[in-house]
Amino acid sequence: MKLPDDFINDVWYSRHIVSLLLLPFSWLYSLIVLLRRICYQTGLLAVNQIDAPVIIVGNISVGGTGKTPLVIWLAEYFKQKGFKPGIISRGYGGKPSKKPQQVRADSNPVVVGDEPVLIAKNTGCPVAIATQRRRAAEELLDHCSCNLIICDDGLQHYSLDRDIEIAVIDGQRRFGNGRCLPAGPLREPVSRLGSFDLVVSKNIAGRHEFKMEYIYSEPRSVAEPSQTLSIEEWSGKNVHAIAGIGNPDRFFAYLRNRKIKIIMHEYPDHYVYREEDIYFDDELPVVMTEKDAVKCVPFASVQHWYLPIKANLPETFTYRLDSLMKDILNG
Repeated sequence: MKLPDDFINDVWYSRHIVSLLLLPFSWLYSLIVLLRRICYQTGLLAVNQIDAPVIIVGNISVGGTGKTPLVIWLAEYFKQKGFKPGIISRGYGGKPSKKPQQVRADSNPVVVGDEPVLIAKNTGCPVAIATQRRRAAEELLDHCSCNLIICDDGLQHYSLDRDIEIAVIDGQRRFGNGRCLPAGPLREPVSRLGSFDLVVSKNIAGRHEFKMEYIYSEPRSVAEPSQTLSIEEWSGKNVHAIAGIGNPDRFFAYLRNRKIKIIMHEYPDHYVYREEDIYFDDELPVVMTEKDAVKCVPFASVQHWYLPIKANLPETFTYRLDSLMKDILNG
């Protein structure tokens, strides 16, 4: 039986009695995670190396923290530096297999996952998915002449060697009750943050963290992406707002802050939309996230819009990133 998301959030982000009852399972999970990591560090389990620097972007908690916008930012940044980045992913929300599959901007997100399609659409970089990320990386190196691999998620996928690890955290939600699964939202203990090369925090940054902000662009038509409108046109008006992402609160808050009267429609992360999910018994505009939009293109109409976002990072982040990459290239 699938538990309601609201109940899970109550358990993970408060001092809920159920969390205390689950603590023994959390301790067991933490022990397994630690032993598994030690096995890779000591060579008991094989770590696969590839012939290019590997940057892994991920999180230590369950749910959306903003990894994908950062992956897109990294791809654009390194393209400007003269690199030819390739991006790999497991393809969550799709139907990945061990055999690598390349992803294009027009690929079916139901098959390859919504985030890989979004990345391909926004970067123009080669993108590949596979359950074994090493095989996806080798696919891009062999067939696309990439000289840098950026991995969307996969911090806990230790079988792939990595040169730079970047952890992304939600600056508001942080680490919930600070406990590992299933008593809390953590995939690894908070102490793991000390081993990352860079820690990026969305919207609110703590000590030794780099603040990442989202910059929203004007709404674009889902059916005709070249068509835009001023978001001010919706000020004071009723608009349907759709979100099927890990933590949609910021998206809804942004719309409310623009004085838009939103009618909320919240779906699970990686939700596979049907036509009836985005049509309502009125002619009001419907606005969604860009991640939702890539799945709604086949049945969208003139009333459907999405909000593009871009990540913004401080100069201190680029200085540190450049220093790390210089060390890697110099051996």
